[in-house]
Amino acid sequence: MTNQPNQPNRHNQPYDPYGQQPQAWPGQGYQQGYEDPHAAQQYTQQWQGQTWETQNHRAVSAQAPDPETAILTPQSPQSPQSPQSPRSPRTPQGPEAPAATDADASATGYGPATVGGNARVTDAQRARAEGRSPIIEPGMQPAALTALLGLLLAGAAAVGTYALLVPLVILQAVTAAGWFRLNGMWPARQGIALGFAGALAADAALLVSGRSPSAILGTIGVWVLLALVLQLRSHADPDERMYGLMATVAASALAIVAGGYLAAAADAVTVGAVAVAVAVPARALPLPTPASVVVSLLAAAGAGIAMGSVTDLGTSGALLGAGAAVCALIGHRVASYDYPSRFVHFTAGVALPLAAAAPAVYVLGRALA
Repeated sequence: MTNQPNQPNRHNQPYDPYGQQPQAWPGQGYQQGYEDPHAAQQYTQQWQGQTWETQNHRAVSAQAPDPETAILTPQSPQSPQSPQSPRSPRTPQGPEAPAATDADASATGYGPATVGGNARVTDAQRARAEGRSPIIEPGMQPAALTALLGLLLAGAAAVGTYALLVPLVILQAVTAAGWFRLNGMWPARQGIALGFAGALAADAALLVSGRSPSAILGTIGVWVLLALVLQLRSHADPDERMYGLMATVAASALAIVAGGYLAAAADAVTVGAVAVAVAVPARALPLPTPASVVVSLLAAAGAGIAMGSVTDLGTSGALLGAGAAVCALIGHRVASYDYPSRFVHFTAGVALPLAAAAPAVYVLGRALA
């Protein structure tokens, strides 16, 4: 059989498992019938899989650590994403990383950094995770302000109704602002203004109606409807509207209920306000919680007896003082919840004990008169 001189030798061809035409491997001297090597590269079929071109590229291997990449973990050369830019941000993974992150966490108050990001952890969440109580008492300074405001209420009640309006309006304004700040809603100017306006409307209704308690209940009902209408017109998310509605209704109700001092008898206001002024600082003493509660109630009862002897209540002032102190301690506890800020302590921590004691002062004053 006659050999064909132009047919290439099959034994010198690279193996093609897909039955394709012979192809030129980079770096080899084989060419498929072309004299110009550049012309051969023009018609060379390109591989779709991963190839290893030894002439134009270097194999990626673990490099020696330098000052900028010393904390990187060596990557495998088979991974297509192993090469990293030395200027790209990285998270420390070396043995020194835990000490650095713990130091940063203690300095900033946040948890250690993670690759996927770290959500902010509040002090209350950290306290629960560590098995501690998420309660911080307001302390002696807010308690002193509460005592001062209580004494102002007691003295103004002894002077007259219109004199009582001055410290009462201050109490109602601080109550509305403190409740919104206690719920983490700040600034909430519209809600605070609405709650304070409800308190002023209740005071006016009390004066017009001859200090009838029905004015307080009627004002609360009207303001609940008004807050509902305003929230329905809001364009916020449904969850936010519901949260804002509850906060607005609660702030308005507390500020309006504080007007109970205006509806109560003057002697009851004097005894109850003095009892709260004594009970809250006694609760702030550095004692265990059960002991401080007992001391606070005993001090309030003693103050009630002392002020009852001055007024017409007599010894029944002890019961009025103890009842007002119980409600004041409940308000004090609410103002201490969930690690509030210092501003919360000087608003809700000051006003809530007195505002919560107003219904007890009115009811017990009417019952014991």
